[in-house]
Amino acid sequence: MPKANTEQRKLAAIMFTDMVGYSALSQRNEKLAQELLEEHRALLRPLFPKFNGTEIKTIGDAFLVEFHSALEAAQCGIEIQRALAHRNHDVSPERLVELKIGIHIGDVVHRGGDVYGDGVNIASRIEPLAGAGGICVSMDVERQIRNALEARFEKLAPTELKNISVAMDLFRIVLPWEEAKAEGKWQKEQFNADTRRGVPPSGAGVLKLVAVAAVVLLAVGLGWWLVHQSGLKTKSIASSSTNASSSSTLPSAAPATDQKSIAVLPFVNMSADKADEYLSDGISEELITALSKITGLQVKARTSSFAFKGKNEDIQKIGEQLHVSHLLEGSVAKAGNKLRITAQLIKISDGNHLWSDTYDREMQDIFAVRSEVAQQVAATLKIRLLGEDRQRLDQKPTENLEAYNLYRQGRYYYEKFTEDGYKKAIGFFQQTIEKDPRFALAYAGVADNFVLAADLLIAPREAFSKAKDAALKAIELDDTLAEAHASLGMVHYHYDWDWAAAEKEFQRALALNPQSAQSHSLYSEYLVGMGRFDEAYDQGRRALEIDPLSPMANWYLGWAFLFAGRSDQAIQQLSKAVELDLNAGWVRSFLGRSYLIKGMQQRGIEELEIARRVAPNNPFALGYLGYGYAVADRRSDALKALQSLDVMEKQQYVSRMARVYIYAGLGDKDKAFEWLEKAYQERSDALAWFRLDPEAKNLRSDPRFATLMRKIGFTEP
Repeated sequence: MPKANTEQRKLAAIMFTDMVGYSALSQRNEKLAQELLEEHRALLRPLFPKFNGTEIKTIGDAFLVEFHSALEAAQCGIEIQRALAHRNHDVSPERLVELKIGIHIGDVVHRGGDVYGDGVNIASRIEPLAGAGGICVSMDVERQIRNALEARFEKLAPTELKNISVAMDLFRIVLPWEEAKAEGKWQKEQFNADTRRGVPPSGAGVLKLVAVAAVVLLAVGLGWWLVHQSGLKTKSIASSSTNASSSSTLPSAAPATDQKSIAVLPFVNMSADKADEYLSDGISEELITALSKITGLQVKARTSSFAFKGKNEDIQKIGEQLHVSHLLEGSVAKAGNKLRITAQLIKISDGNHLWSDTYDREMQDIFAVRSEVAQQVAATLKIRLLGEDRQRLDQKPTENLEAYNLYRQGRYYYEKFTEDGYKKAIGFFQQTIEKDPRFALAYAGVADNFVLAADLLIAPREAFSKAKDAALKAIELDDTLAEAHASLGMVHYHYDWDWAAAEKEFQRALALNPQSAQSHSLYSEYLVGMGRFDEAYDQGRRALEIDPLSPMANWYLGWAFLFAGRSDQAIQQLSKAVELDLNAGWVRSFLGRSYLIKGMQQRGIEELEIARRVAPNNPFALGYLGYGYAVADRRSDALKALQSLDVMEKQQYVSRMARVYIYAGLGDKDKAFEWLEKAYQERSDALAWFRLDPEAKNLRSDPRFATLMRKIGFTEP
């Protein structure tokens, strides 16, 4: 921002937002009005930087935000209205938060920390014309974004704006959940305020919603249009906060299906050699990645799609579980250097095959096939590919086929999320780099691998140092790799204790790939660690929208509830994760911790004991169990857990933090702080969240706790 005594003139896109009915609500119920005002600010502020927006100031219940481009401003406006639609769909009428948004691009002057000029004045005059839940843009904005934004525009009557000499042509962006009405395929219906479902009201007068099409009415009854957009190493965070904002509750109903949404089922390995399964899985993942790059197409993440691997499920059932309108399935056969890939696109509502094709190619043509299939899917679904989309689809990660095969094998073992898988994966990733030192994805794989293993299988100093070097190398080779930025964010968060740098990398990852469930989950973890629970819930829900059948996505959201002190919701969410993977030791551990916090000690210990059985080499699982024994007055069992850690340490690496939990449960503060200091010297990643850990509650009042927290960058305990 320019200094107070300087001026800077430039072209910028300006957004004004305004809460509908805030003044009237303040007069009726000042406390509620203030609560909703702060909630809306907490919801909007994280969205601005995702689109390179800079908050200039707030004016009561309004925001003034500057963007580099009209497109980024419009995309941010749509994301704001989408987030509010999601937030409003399950709240009572008096708690609705509706915004009007105006956007203009023009000359502005920066002076004294503020912004002036026609660009600002016109944007402020446009905003009231947007209507509740709407976005109004000037003709200058519409011209710049109409060919780049997947949206329709409605032209308003020429409008004379206050203190603006010439009548202006203005446009209203037709939001995705309104598009069906514009296409004439849907019918309107009076909203019943007691029925809380679907997209929320967008007007201040008579409330209306969009009803589903007649075909869907016959098949599944009345539903509502909702648009959604957008294991890893599990880290524990805790908090005594009991924030129960309405924006943080889980949706009460499953989201309706977007008509331009797809899941890629695992392609079947038809090769004679069953070891070639890595290739069929890899092609499926390549297609998921490629389709995710198409603007306007919602793609489900790998974990959810691969939940159906080897199963003969009915396609309607798959569609219902994944909330998608289309499936892409196929097979891969490899013979020497020859490939035969078949692919077919299926419409779930009627089971019709919309398109199918067979590709007989050489192995080196695998990326061309990926691009062709993705483009054919877009064409069949009538999605117009932008030039940028085509460029991303055609981009090859490497020209070295042998390196690509090694990389795909590394990812195959990495996705198993086992100790053996990590060890095999790192070997393949390192071989990949030897074959092609400029293969950026391979370095990202190395970074992911070491982040997952840090403080669990490998000492954090060693693991995070290697992860950081690999992530930085990947970014150096390809700055557009979302995976590398997410891994670097994890390093900054868990190891460097550089909170600002970590958030910057997470936001960069999501800007590059808004459909990355992994990045949303990791950002959620970070936000919980910072105590920003409402934002964490939102990121956790976004991850679940993209990856609904992922145990880890469910786990991350359950984690957020747990450490906000919302044990009932934590138990509900973590139980869903357990249903998806009965042998997920980390999930069992956190479910057990949730029961302990709720006061259900016996049930908590039962879950912690299961976690210990399914993950016998996980020192944290043993540490949590020892804590459970201690708080349940089973002191001898807690001491045995400490002895077991001593035995374990002779066979493998054991995090210094594992013993801290047991000593905290036993009330032995001196021993707890002794091991906390060792964890600090080791730079244990668990310290990044221990400040808020529920097991740390008996240590927080000790002056040594505040001293330790300051050493890792927290000014307040």
